[in-house]
Amino acid sequence: MKKAGLLLLIVMLAGVVKAQSPEDSVKAVINRLFTAMKSSDSSLLKTCFTDSALLQTIVNMNGQVQLKNETVAEFAKAVAGMPKNAADEQIVFDVVKIDGPLAIAWTPYKFYYTGKFSHCGVDSFQLVRINGQWKIVYLVDTRRKTGCGN
Repeated sequence: MKKAGLLLLIVMLAGVVKAQSPEDSVKAVINRLFTAMKSSDSSLLKTCFTDSALLQTIVNMNGQVQLKNETVAEFAKAVAGMPKNAADEQIVFDVVKIDGPLAIAWTPYKFYYTGKFSHCGVDSFQLVRINGQWKIVYLVDTRRKTGCGN
């Protein structure tokens, strides 16, 4: 009787457990990045990136578009210095595309700091699947305070 009950439980769980799709696994690493930001966990944040990842922000300085570069180490240090739950970047997965070991994600976002709206924009991620794990190799974002739909 115990064997029949165990077998029934296994069969039922097998129907519930579903393998994560490639798109879901790309989303998972991006969501882990924002979990790390919100919890001020620089160690978790670093696991989301390749060793040579590049981070850039597009800024408009006096009508001139410029790129601001940041290393993962600099970003992780800034995140570690924030109070827990202060940084809350709320994203929407607009587009996720995958071709073998390469993936892109386009994620419009709204950023809140200590519960107050700060800015919005779009994050554009490039990810590479290395040793079975998706890692962010390039992240570029826009930032603005208007046109955010608040």
